[in-house]
Amino acid sequence: MSEKSAGLRERKRQRTYQVISDAAVALFLEKGFAAVSVTEIAEAAEVSKPTLFRYFPAKEDMALYRFADHEDEAARVVSARAEGTSALDALEEHFLAGLKARDPVTGLCDAEEVLAFHRLLYGTPSLAARLHSYTARSEEALAAALSRPADGERPPLTARLAAAQIVAAQRVLAMENWQRIAGGASAAGLHARAATDARHAFALLRSGLTHLTDTAGATRA
Repeated sequence: MSEKSAGLRERKRQRTYQVISDAAVALFLEKGFAAVSVTEIAEAAEVSKPTLFRYFPAKEDMALYRFADHEDEAARVVSARAEGTSALDALEEHFLAGLKARDPVTGLCDAEEVLAFHRLLYGTPSLAARLHSYTARSEEALAAALSRPADGERPPLTARLAAAQIVAAQRVLAMENWQRIAGGASAAGLHARAATDARHAFALLRSGLTHLTDTAGATRA
């Protein structure tokens, strides 16, 4: 197979992924996740059920395909950072840029279609549970990027622990932003607070949890 043919085939495959996912999400938003059958999705996407299952093994994967491009986003940011820029600095700058751009993955987006998708995601237990597998893959990719000897090779365990903390921090920030917007705040009105929260989170990542070692405030029996 020629390189051109392989490229066309891959683009067609990606379009099919997108068509199926878009059709599924539209139906989920209209009827509710549990009320939509695989047959309905296949008909809306104009593909056969066997074809649908070749692309997506479960309904949850059809909805969460929207996160596919973000699985290795943190890893790509770390790998592509400028010389002399630390991994945390690059990730913080990227997150702050996402807030400014109202990137839905930061939670700071009040477009109605984004809010509707977030309500679907966090209001459907099976989708929320399935999201953990995407988070795990994001951590794995970031840990691999952090293990590369760009500025001093790190032990695998150190890289995995760091990746878990970074991904968790970004997830919590996004959830905080989404919950505030779901409560009636606007993205524009919330931006300054969201940026301050992000800077605080990355400052904690840099310093570690040293404040928790202070026993002055500990409860004593």
